Amino acid sequence: MNLNLKDKTVFVSGGTKGIGLAIVKGFLGEGCKVACIARNEDLIARIASELKQEYLEENLLCLKADATQEEELVSSLKKVTERFGTIDILVSNIGNGKSVPDPLPAKDQFRTVWETNFTSAENLVRVGMNYLTPKDSSILFISSIAGVEAIGAPTDYSVAKSALIALSKNLARKLAPNIRVNCIAPGNIFFPGGSWEEKVKQDPDRVNLIIQTTVPMKRFGTPEEIADAVLFLSSERATFITGSCLIVDGGQTVSLH
Repeated sequence: MNLNLKDKTVFVSGGTKGIGLAIVKGFLGEGCKVACIARNEDLIARIASELKQEYLEENLLCLKADATQEEELVSSLKKVTERFGTIDILVSNIGNGKSVPDPLPAKDQFRTVWETNFTSAENLVRVGMNYLTPKDSSILFISSIAGVEAIGAPTDYSVAKSALIALSKNLARKLAPNIRVNCIAPGNIFFPGGSWEEKVKQDPDRVNLIIQTTVPMKRFGTPEEIADAVLFLSSERATFITGSCLIVDGGQTVSLH
């Protein structure tokens, strides 16, 4: 299937590892011009160096920026448009959470997790819409099945990811027909340096039991499988899809019912 993404300009927040890095590579592989941001300056410099060995250097721009800070996004997006012109696709892929024994984490932690998972996405849309192509552009949010069902994930993380889904649905109605807005809710995705890698190291038998009993496909997902969904939803093959939340979880949420 030809996605016809060549020469599109893509902006990805959180593009240096796991799902985000797979998304960046996926768009570069389709011949897109890709800009990505992350907070860790050393990491983004290393990733940029590695990507330039595999893809066209003129199609890549990696910048240090914190998406929870609106002014840093403004600066980054200005640099992107100066280099590539208007942006066709925005992808918000920033998120993390931390398990705590209490039903509700401390207020400071709740606020931090909210800012990381939701405010970063809100900022990207608020600022990024000023730089989007006025017609036939696309916004993608990476949420989580924790935002779809109560699966035992941290409360603050789950609430923020659920809010992302609500944000995408509301924006889809208000920005149509010129801008499509969709959301992807990944399940358990394994990648080097990810949270599941650490859990596997600590207790491989327990993790294997969890996957075998809760995921009908009986395996982890890969970052590339999420990236494939992002590429499709961003392409002209999905021009009648907006306001959707695509669950990519090997059937885990279905098995809860």
